[in-house]
Amino acid sequence: MTAGHSSSNCHRTVAARLNKLHQTRALLGFCVSVFFMRVLFLLAALLFGLPSFAASRCDVNVPTQTVDLEKVSIAYQSIGRASDPALLLVMGLGGQLIHWPDEVVVALCEQGFRVIRYDNRDVGLSTWRQLPASANLTFEVLRYKLGLPVAAPYTLTDMADDALGLMDALQIRQFHVLGASMGGMIAQHLAAMAPQRVESLTLIMTSSGAEGLPAPNAALVQLLSRRSAPNREVALEQQADLLAALGSPNVKDDRQALLHQAALSYDRAFNPEGVKRQIMAILAEPSRVPLLNQLRVPTLVVHGTADPLLPVMHGVHLAAHIQGSQLKLIPGLAHRFQEAFKAPLLAAVLPYLQAHREDAAHWAQIDLGQPSKVL
Repeated sequence: MTAGHSSSNCHRTVAARLNKLHQTRALLGFCVSVFFMRVLFLLAALLFGLPSFAASRCDVNVPTQTVDLEKVSIAYQSIGRASDPALLLVMGLGGQLIHWPDEVVVALCEQGFRVIRYDNRDVGLSTWRQLPASANLTFEVLRYKLGLPVAAPYTLTDMADDALGLMDALQIRQFHVLGASMGGMIAQHLAAMAPQRVESLTLIMTSSGAEGLPAPNAALVQLLSRRSAPNREVALEQQADLLAALGSPNVKDDRQALLHQAALSYDRAFNPEGVKRQIMAILAEPSRVPLLNQLRVPTLVVHGTADPLLPVMHGVHLAAHIQGSQLKLIPGLAHRFQEAFKAPLLAAVLPYLQAHREDAAHWAQIDLGQPSKVL
């Protein structure tokens, strides 16, 4: 073989190897590009998918479910992850679970709570299976005004027991409680009945039930007593009148919006007799001051300065009798979740709940040796 031929073979071999090297580099570059593109797509999916994930996790349109207890059937919704700390919402007189504003529920859920809202017995889709005792609201109101005992078919303690039964049925051992108006009264009993299970208590526009506190607006009491209506149209007008009277004097309500709210409630469930029985349960309740003086549950009291049903001193008095409680007064807030006051309400409630949620998570990681007794 000649030297020239050998040199030519060597050049071809080097060229082939260089070509392979370029191909390998090109392939490696392509693989790296694909890898980084996939990483970018994943990051984009996470970044842009998080809002939709949160929305689906905090979907207020989840189905309403039912739990059968001994004397009642309770309709409820559970919104959020089952693994998150539970927050039980307890509604007021005649209120249904839909009366918790959806945006408030979503805000609570997005703070990391599993939000449970339900219909109290005798309203909404919950039922009280016992035959109602014969009772006349007008007669019982007269007895109340005369300082005589009021006969009620059931008590607020019974209603607190309903709430505890719901949490038992859901196998939720410990939970936070937020109650509004009559729901705040029920929540006080619930905290007294199960102090080791209630991790925090938030009481909005409610009362201690003590004697001597300012009375409700007289015109409002008249509207509250109108519980019979010959047809849907009259019932909606009456409810719109009541909603307007419960609102802040600083906010002008849209009448059509009030009628729409009334229609949603009426069409879901209309049980005026049940509301009368709830009123009697409130009237039959003695002062809760002795109960409150013994409470040792972390408590936030929130009240409006323009509340026509339970004037502001009800909130002040309530906080004064719960050891270590916090009091937040909201200027202009009346006795309704009006749009103008949703932001101030959330600003008062969310930091408190979040702080106690984090405290509970911290203590849950500590082995205390023996499990707490469930009451």
